[in-house]
Amino acid sequence: MLIETTGPGLRVVQPRSFAGLMTLYAANHASLRQLLGDLHALPSTLVSSSPTDLKIYLKVGTRSRYTTSVHMTYWLNLSGGWYPTPDLELRIYHDARLVEALNCHDRLPAASVGRNAAAPRSELLRRWSLNMLLRKWLEHCVDHRHCFSEPQAQLASVA
Repeated sequence: MLIETTGPGLRVVQPRSFAGLMTLYAANHASLRQLLGDLHALPSTLVSSSPTDLKIYLKVGTRSRYTTSVHMTYWLNLSGGWYPTPDLELRIYHDARLVEALNCHDRLPAASVGRNAAAPRSELLRRWSLNMLLRKWLEHCVDHRHCFSEPQAQLASVA
């Protein structure tokens, strides 16, 4: 259940609705800010450390006054090669304090990819699915106490 604060009261937001999606974007912003701090001043690459989870790699793409694009991924060694999965493309809207997952790129070897998921029936459902994936992953990061810092030579050895 999504809950939005509007002044002194609370309002339950309908899942898979436009209002629910905007609430999800705001929750993603709050979690990403909790993990990374100042989202305006991100270095070009960051790597997380966690006592109980794999490293997560963030790479900043384009930056403007109001938005920043970021890729967030694990690098997994599968079939003798390194593959980013999931490889989420995010856009941070600084002025609105929102984070939107735009795409999840599939770069796994063909043999390890399951093709069971049905395509969403609408753009709203596609965005809802992507941003729920991001929401769950950010919650996972917070639960596993991920701490992000600039990489030394870590990213170069993987990418």
